[in-house]
Amino acid sequence: MVDIALDPNMYYFSMSVPQTLHKARELGFDHVELSPNADLHFWHHYPKADDDYVAELVRTSKQTGVKIRTLNPVFNWSATDEQERQGQVRNWRRLLEIADQLDCREITSEFSGNPNTPRECEMQWYKSMAELEGDFEKYGIALNMEAHPYDFVETHDEALRLVRGVNKDWVNYEYCCPHTFHLSEGKGDVERMLRSSGKKLKEVHVADVYNHAANDGNRYIVNPPGVDARVHQHNEIGRGEVDWDAVFSTLRDMDFDGVLSVCVFGWHEWADEINKRILARLQEEFA
Repeated sequence: MVDIALDPNMYYFSMSVPQTLHKARELGFDHVELSPNADLHFWHHYPKADDDYVAELVRTSKQTGVKIRTLNPVFNWSATDEQERQGQVRNWRRLLEIADQLDCREITSEFSGNPNTPRECEMQWYKSMAELEGDFEKYGIALNMEAHPYDFVETHDEALRLVRGVNKDWVNYEYCCPHTFHLSEGKGDVERMLRSSGKKLKEVHVADVYNHAANDGNRYIVNPPGVDARVHQHNEIGRGEVDWDAVFSTLRDMDFDGVLSVCVFGWHEWADEINKRILARLQEEFA
């Protein structure tokens, strides 16, 4: 049975992280995935939550019955600058302490690094993984990795190979639907990618996106032409070109029983309606 989690990103600008658990309960969610937020853990920065803040989150989780199912930090632990890499490992160690206090036993994260130096970043990522292995195992926390646009690894197949290279049963894979066309270099072959993940697939991020590579590559226009950047969106299901029938039927056929994280971004004015609609769709698909 899947766990459907809300990523409350669209509510961070109007309420505190503890308040987003109340919002999740109001919308009908039993779980949340806490993505980067300045008060808890922020992109590439040392986590700012102290013991009192963590205790408030624990109390709110108990009050609402909403479980903090996963954390979704982003730390640049693949940095080629060694001082930067060491600082990001320190960030990870604090985050793992917080996750343990929250009784959150699963974390989803990104490779980070730089796509222009993939070999060097890969070496740094494996070095960071080796240094953090004991911390993950001490707390009994599992890790799911996703490829992300402009990380040192951006495609599904290469990311899955990196995960398997760690050769630990607690290091697994997360498939991000709104990255579908970056993951597949425009092909959008979701069934193949999901099936190839096999038992390593532990989480799926649910949001739609248009194919940036479609037609002549001008689905999105970025200036100046040729700029070193990546474009994607996290839209509501139906506002994009992901093959959702293939996603859902494949997951059911695989007996997927991990986390489905609803992670629509940038539509704050319709956040409640969008999240309710996607929750209802997921409940229908995975009843």
